[in-house]
Amino acid sequence: MHASRILLRLLPIASTAVIYALCYGISAWRFDVVINQGVILRDVLVNLLLAYALFALSRRTWVFLLLQLLLMGLFYIGNAVKLSFFGGPIQPDDLYALRTLLLLLEGWQFYLAALPLVGIASLLVFNFTLRNWGSWLALAGLMLFGVTLVYAPNNILKPLDRYVGNSVWNQRGNYLQRGAILYTVMESARYFADRELPPDENAVHAAVQRLRRERLPQATAEPPTTRNVHIILLESFWDPTPLRAGHYSRAPLPEEFRQLWKQAGNSSVLSPVFGGYTANAEFEALCGFPVLKDAVKFERDLSNDVPCLPRILAEKGYTTIASHPNVPVFWNRVNAYRRLGFQTYWSLQDFEQRDMVREFMSDASLYQQVLAKLEPMLASGRPVLDYIVTYFGHWNYPLQGARVPLIETDSGVPEVGSFANTAYYKARELIDFLKVLRQRDPDSLIVVFGDHLPFLGANFAGYAESGVLARKRNEFTPAMFGIYNRTPLIVLDGKRGAQKSGTLPLYQLPARLLQLLHIDYTGPLSLTTPSDTAQIRPIPGLHYLLGDGGAVEVCWEPPYSEQCQHSADWLRDVVTVGNDLFIGRQFTLKTE
Repeated sequence: MHASRILLRLLPIASTAVIYALCYGISAWRFDVVINQGVILRDVLVNLLLAYALFALSRRTWVFLLLQLLLMGLFYIGNAVKLSFFGGPIQPDDLYALRTLLLLLEGWQFYLAALPLVGIASLLVFNFTLRNWGSWLALAGLMLFGVTLVYAPNNILKPLDRYVGNSVWNQRGNYLQRGAILYTVMESARYFADRELPPDENAVHAAVQRLRRERLPQATAEPPTTRNVHIILLESFWDPTPLRAGHYSRAPLPEEFRQLWKQAGNSSVLSPVFGGYTANAEFEALCGFPVLKDAVKFERDLSNDVPCLPRILAEKGYTTIASHPNVPVFWNRVNAYRRLGFQTYWSLQDFEQRDMVREFMSDASLYQQVLAKLEPMLASGRPVLDYIVTYFGHWNYPLQGARVPLIETDSGVPEVGSFANTAYYKARELIDFLKVLRQRDPDSLIVVFGDHLPFLGANFAGYAESGVLARKRNEFTPAMFGIYNRTPLIVLDGKRGAQKSGTLPLYQLPARLLQLLHIDYTGPLSLTTPSDTAQIRPIPGLHYLLGDGGAVEVCWEPPYSEQCQHSADWLRDVVTVGNDLFIGRQFTLKTE
């Protein structure tokens, strides 16, 4: 009996070693995520400490083993999956996106994601016990840690940062240097330590004054127009021509699209995101402020009614409509669109679900139905802001019905071929729609842009195959950062036709549209267009500067170059004003 008790107490050591080896092997073999060998022992010891706490609170041994397997699988394999898809590990903010992820998945994929979460919660409740002093000690320790994490996070963060270090821009490197548990602990503490707080009035006024001195003059000599505005966001739209290792059997974009894009000077936008998080691209395109964090702005940090482009135009007499053929609550769009100033939101339930490609409505069907719904408004003479977010083209780029693969490829990455065919159909259906729209509404202002580059395999596989991007973001050259966020932009200014807009950070688009409408606007959106020649593109963890000649300077972390320091100071003021507008008391509006 004594021997069996000793063996039982040694069980967490054996289970931790076996499960760790299993998770490490899957992460390394399947996802190329390899925790640094020098920290494996420490990582195992941290897991062992957690295992003994869980074991002390467990009633049944077999449930403890199952719980440990699920938890370590979530921490290690879950992080490996996110690293391979998006280049960064799981962050605390991803909890806000969990509901959206579950809405996105269907069939076995939904249950694959949901069952571990349900299983962990159910098993924790089912197996919980306070049977002896060890279990009480474990509970007290976990509760003390939780209270410290939330209310005194720097007591955890500062000593750990000194011990293991921290790179703001290289979260993959942080994860590989720390291991999953320590990484999660440190970034959770950082989340509470660095959470955004509404700024005070003095800080807002000082930031506004500095930004006003920096901004590009927005004045227009022409009288304002009340033309209709059509904004079309193309899901995952990008020109795949640079993927030369694919050896496409034909050009992946139709010639008509290429000609139109050429007339627009092959203009482009620099998106805040890669491979997903469309809502952040939407936020910038509509609200004119950059997204700096790896968190969905629509899900959090947007609690006020705000003076974004829809609200500005609504106050000018426009009818403002958003259309997206997805479930209405996806990315919290119901609340977010209302706060941005949209008066109407047409979601999946408002359209006939015809010409569907799996769960995605085709662009052709969406365009046709939106135009039919708009017809009475266009005929009324009252100006309309028509904002369309397409859904076809979402990963994993399925085709169906008359949309058959036309482009063959030699690529070893399946997404390279499937995306090229999807991009072809998206471009062709866009061109067909623009012909109809320009004939029906010839004076309108039409804006088309891609929300982000497509996901093309784990660890940028489709891009790395052609040398377009490296397999890891910390290995990108400056030129690669200039590609990482760049998607096509076409602006059609009524009868003046295609406009050469150059390369714009997406957050500068709303102010540019107000200029084209000859609206003499000096409000908050104008503050994020600095007079500097370099374009400033923040992404989570760093920002980079794009010069007039296309040269890229990456601002990794302090100490900065003079130009990077100037842009970092500018971004700090932009964040202050943005927090005031979106979660604060909106002192900015009192300074206009």
